Formats: sequence, structure tokens, C-alpha cells
Amino acid sequence: MLLAIDVGNTNIALGVYDGDRLVADWRIRTECNRTADEYGMLLLQLFAHSGLSVGDIRGIAVSNVVPTMLSGIREMSLRFFNQEPYIVEPDAETAINIRYDPKSAVGADRIVNAVATFALYGGPAIVVDFGTATTFDAISASGDYLGGAISPGIGISMEALFRAASRLPRVSLTAPASAIGTTTEMSMQAGMLYGFAGQVDAIVARFRKELGVEAKVIATGGLASLIAPETHTVQIVNPLLTLEGLRLMWEQNKGVGA
Repeated sequence: MLLAIDVGNTNIALGVYDGDRLVADWRIRTECNRTADEYGMLLLQLFAHSGLSVGDIRGIAVSNVVPTMLSGIREMSLRFFNQEPYIVEPDAETAINIRYDPKSAVGADRIVNAVATFALYGGPAIVVDFGTATTFDAISASGDYLGGAISPGIGISMEALFRAASRLPRVSLTAPASAIGTTTEMSMQAGMLYGFAGQVDAIVARFRKELGVEAKVIATGGLASLIAPETHTVQIVNPLLTLEGLRLMWEQNKGVGA
């Protein structure tokens, strides 16, 4: 089995694969101050709760955008799983050509998403990832990673609004009854939900114009299922796209299945 770990700035997504079948997945908060032992013990609890055995793990694949987390994840992998993890780097061997300047500046999660998207859905395609930042990535018809756009994510935008405007409360992001809010809470929810949905449509339209084709649009990330239905352009929602990409890159680079 393969343990796939996607370390984001806000959350860590984890998945266990038996071949190409996802048998368990979890999402935990990214805590940079946690030690390797603390993460290891947390994983042991998650495995036990799901009826999985640590001894069945034959490989670990990691996508990481938090540099300070890397040594701890590697130590945890060695200590608790007796595995040297495969870490996705910008110069990793991939099934796609990365056309970004410099290549080393592309986030590991964006590379992994592009690999998964082209393998699962083909190209041309546009990936929208709703994470700490909302990222937009373009993949050509031949599978080249062309680049993209980065904007503030929904969570940090809501938090910034709460902190900067003294009379505005902290609200949960749920769909309001109408776009015209009749309360402050509804107004904030409408602004965030429909504002970000409109942002997606606007950026996708510009991407498609520059690509010269009606590229398919895939959304991923924790809030994809909430935002995507309010857009006119998202066609596919795959919250586990990054984990799928990690599985595919592990197989490509190790030459074996999980």
C-alpha cells in the first residue's frame, strides 16, 4: 500500500492506496510546531480507527509547500513506517513538461495536480485549487504545464475581512438564501461565495481566450464542492486530485504500483 501525504499551508490531506484504489483518506490541520513523533502518533491513531496496519505501507509519497515541515515528515516516515519518502520536487521526472520560469518556483501541489489532471482527464485543461491560496493552472493539449494564476484563498480572505473591519463578525462559509443578504452574516457569505465563484469564471474565461480552446475545468481543494456549483465554468469536481497525482507520480518514478 501507498501512503500519500499532501502538506498544505492550512491542512494536510492523507490517503492510503491499495494499488489504484483509495481505501482511506483524512484531512488534518497543518501544525508546524508538531514534532515527528506527534505526527506519527496521530497517524497511528488514524490507521487504527480505519482498521489499517502500518506494516502494510510499502511506500510514502509527499507533496509539500511548507519548507519547515519537510524534515519532520521525513523523520516521521522513517521512524514510524521504516520508509524513505518520495518527495515531489520541481525537477522530478513527470509525464508532463513544465514550462515555468524558473521551473523550481512551481509548487509541488501544482505539479501533482497537473499530472493527475492530464492522466485522468486529458488536455487542454484548467485546474482550480481552493486552498490557502486559490490557484489556477493551465495544461496544454499535449500535457505541458503552462503556468497559471494565484489569488488569496477564501479562508484567509474571510479572516482578513474579520480582522480589518471591526464591526464585521467572523462567519462560516455556507450558501446564503439569496445573493442580496438581509443580514450582515448573509451579506458576507454572499460576497464571499458568489464573489469567488465569479472570480473563477472570469479567470477561466481569460485562460480559455489565451489558450484558444474551450479547455475543460477541474476544481479541487477543500471548498471545491461548495464553490464549484455556483460557477458557470467548472465541469468536474475532484477533491482528491492531489492525492491521485501523488499516486501516479509514485508509480511513474518508482516503477511499481502501491
